[in-house]
Amino acid sequence: MGDNTSYQDIITYKEQWHLVESNGGVSGSTSQFELHTIVWEFDGEEENLTITNNNTDDSKEDLLDSGTYSFSQNNETDKSYLSINGTEYGEVTFESTGAFTLDGTSLSTGTVSDGYSYEFTRILVEVD
Repeated sequence: MGDNTSYQDIITYKEQWHLVESNGGVSGSTSQFELHTIVWEFDGEEENLTITNNNTDDSKEDLLDSGTYSFSQNNETDKSYLSINGTEYGEVTFESTGAFTLDGTSLSTGTVSDGYSYEFTRILVEVD
């Protein structure tokens, strides 16, 4: 007798945002990072940001150390700004579904000449 039961696997994913490049500052430096070196995970429900920072090269601008931070998003007119632990870090722009820029030269209060811009790439990770 054949089993007519059908099973449908439901696969759940979480988003990880990998810092792949930082550029700017007074010297106009550019640093690149391999995937999985610096990973940001946003929890929108709890408004927490968990950062795993495995960068060991102190000469590279990598923004924040490993840890869990609170975050908020401030939308003004047609722009969105990211604050972490109450400090605004810049304008967020999504270039595509899988990439965003955190522009530390563009704040809600105006522009900053020596800020950094950070490029992130999204990786989907299967959750067990």
